[in-house]
Amino acid sequence: MTTRQLPTGVESPRGKLVYLYLDTRESATLDELHEELDVPRITLYSVLKTLRGRGVVDERGGRYVPA
Repeated sequence: MTTRQLPTGVESPRGKLVYLYLDTRESATLDELHEELDVPRITLYSVLKTLRGRGVVDERGGRYVPA
């Protein structure tokens, strides 16, 4: 089993959860993240904005992917 390293810009527990989900799935829409992780959409908007601002997540055609 391999150990994944989180980027240094990912600090919050929800940020880590979202990043690791995207890293294992390769991409996801906001709705997929909401349904699979059971995180409120408003929270996901904030988390994804932060992750994008730190350069660890990109948005491509409505899908979020690890950068």
